[in-house]
Amino acid sequence: MPATNPQIPYADISNAKVPLEVLRFIPEDSASFYRFVPLAVRDGILEVGMVDPYNSEAKDVLQFISTNNNIPFKIYRISEEDFDKIFKEYQGVSGAVDKAVGEFVADAEEDLKQIKKKQEIISHKKDETIIVEDAPVTKIVSVILQYAISGNSSDIHIEPERDKIRVRYRVDGVLHTTLSFTRSVHEAIVARIKILTNMKLDEKRKPQDGRFSANVEGRKIDFRVSVLPTYFGEKVAIRILDPEKKNITFDMLGLAGFNLAAVQRAITKPYGMVLLTGPTGSGKSTTVYSMLSSLDRESNNVVSLEDPIEYDIEGVNQSQVQPEIDYTFANGLRSILRQDPDIIMVGEIRDSETAKLAVQAALTGHLVFSTLHTNNSIGVIPRLIDMGIEPYLIPPALTMVMAQRLVPVLCADAKEEIKIDESLKMMVEKEFADLPEEFRSKIPALKQVYRPGKSTSCPTGTRGRIGVFETYEMDSELEHLILTSPGESKIYEYLRRKGFMTMKEDAMIKAAQGIISFDEVNRL
Repeated sequence: MPATNPQIPYADISNAKVPLEVLRFIPEDSASFYRFVPLAVRDGILEVGMVDPYNSEAKDVLQFISTNNNIPFKIYRISEEDFDKIFKEYQGVSGAVDKAVGEFVADAEEDLKQIKKKQEIISHKKDETIIVEDAPVTKIVSVILQYAISGNSSDIHIEPERDKIRVRYRVDGVLHTTLSFTRSVHEAIVARIKILTNMKLDEKRKPQDGRFSANVEGRKIDFRVSVLPTYFGEKVAIRILDPEKKNITFDMLGLAGFNLAAVQRAITKPYGMVLLTGPTGSGKSTTVYSMLSSLDRESNNVVSLEDPIEYDIEGVNQSQVQPEIDYTFANGLRSILRQDPDIIMVGEIRDSETAKLAVQAALTGHLVFSTLHTNNSIGVIPRLIDMGIEPYLIPPALTMVMAQRLVPVLCADAKEEIKIDESLKMMVEKEFADLPEEFRSKIPALKQVYRPGKSTSCPTGTRGRIGVFETYEMDSELEHLILTSPGESKIYEYLRRKGFMTMKEDAMIKAAQGIISFDEVNRL
């Protein structure tokens, strides 16, 4: 709630630089209309500077913003000059977009006609190139990309609606609506992106895929683009592939203890199959890339088959499947086996044919990495059997299985300690009750747990994500189970006796260490 003292204090804005994370709390159009701006987030409170702090309508809007963002606010008085100084901070991001839109709307139809007529995608004449480079739509697309990079987004969604276009950014796994445009610029934005990715401009009935690179904030970034026809027009989804993020170590992934030891043993074996499982967006590809990056790629022939190639890894021969010309995972894997490989990475096992070929490769002296879609690691063995793999082939082929999810990481200066009550202790004790004492004694005691708070440098309370994992390795007793009764419950009972811990339990340990919020445990 806002301060009730009628003597509203003046704000000291000697440092007028407001972080992007703080600006996002108040939309630019609201700031402009009601003459208030965010100043900072201190002790979990959003400080707001108002030209007229007694404007009841503006206060109502602030209350709505406060409730929507789940953050209390405090009002300060500022002058018109101070307001203008801080308001300029918006201009680096959405202000640039608004300016470009304003320039573009007046002649959007004419520019679009020029794009369609001249087909710059296949032309290299100087005058035609200038039309593309000078058109205001290029500024709009450029700012959309810059905003994503500066905000550490993983994906951009450009979505047409009935009366507007909204642009959403995925940050730490959550989508946020940040920008919006009038419908009049939609077709030209899509056309510009198609030109960048060498897509067909006149094809609007079928989905299209492509990629392009651009220099953003002084570094080269790759963008993977998918265009999908929808009721109100073509939707664009852009995956941001920042090369700086490909060199992620096991420690940065969140691997530790039992799970880290299992991974290190598996990747040093000369042959066998390492399978990772989890839903889309759970970080499987990043983990596989980290494993490949840790291998000896100089003395080994490392070949990958991907859909699509996300990051280039030095020393790895990467190939992308193209189903439209019948270059599938199965056909590609057959070709790879003729390339004298030592280590093979198959992006995903989607069908029984690919599964059988991957198993065969692991049985014939190759180290194979791949991913599979199951809910947990225990479900991998029944899933392989369902895909037509004979049970007797699984033990000699399968080396290790890992399942993972991604959870937000608490900011060190923004996390808030919460009280540990008896119900929380009982929940933890019940979760680990069937784990043998020799393993349970190694689990860190639950002395304090945290939840996301807010600070000036970290308004949301979290920044980045970390993995929670569950792993197990093949041994003779597990082999016997697979050949006799390969049900999930029997496999779990055996692995539990060996110290197996679930992703939820790994999350509990990370919560006890203060790395993640305990609330994330209940979401797994």
